[in-house]
Amino acid sequence: MFIQGKGIIYVAIAGLLAMLGGITWYASLDNPQLGMAEIQLTNVKVVNTNTVDNRVTLEVSFLIKNPSEKTFTVSNIDYELFANGKPIGKGSYSTEDIALPGRAAFYPGSQIELPTNLNLILSDSNTDEYNSIINGQDLKFSAKGKMVVESAWSLVERDFDTSQ
Repeated sequence: MFIQGKGIIYVAIAGLLAMLGGITWYASLDNPQLGMAEIQLTNVKVVNTNTVDNRVTLEVSFLIKNPSEKTFTVSNIDYELFANGKPIGKGSYSTEDIALPGRAAFYPGSQIELPTNLNLILSDSNTDEYNSIINGQDLKFSAKGKMVVESAWSLVERDFDTSQ
């Protein structure tokens, strides 16, 4: 009697592990389509200039495209912004604190522009770029970073390197 009860427990544990493995496998089926997400730096503009603190607030906009057949959201974009090839600051876009149904949904074939703010503080290493930005001169901006794409079952981290 005792051996039969022990066997039932082993079968139940094996069944539970098989079920967890099946869920993990099913969730990973979305990964190739989530990895197809495209990101492009579209615009960098001055929002606010504070000459007292030598600080400029830039609005950095990324265009996210969904060429796949799977609906997804973007929960996080961490990036480093470059002006004429020189690093000027790091920024992020995050909706991690918002539930999945409340985020911008990227339906198949859709594209949405996501803006985020970056505070640029004058330093010895970015003097030329800072002055060019506050004087309204043309600069070539680029961004490099990581984007987190999520569906209901899975998430994919995707590296990117894009320029305006």
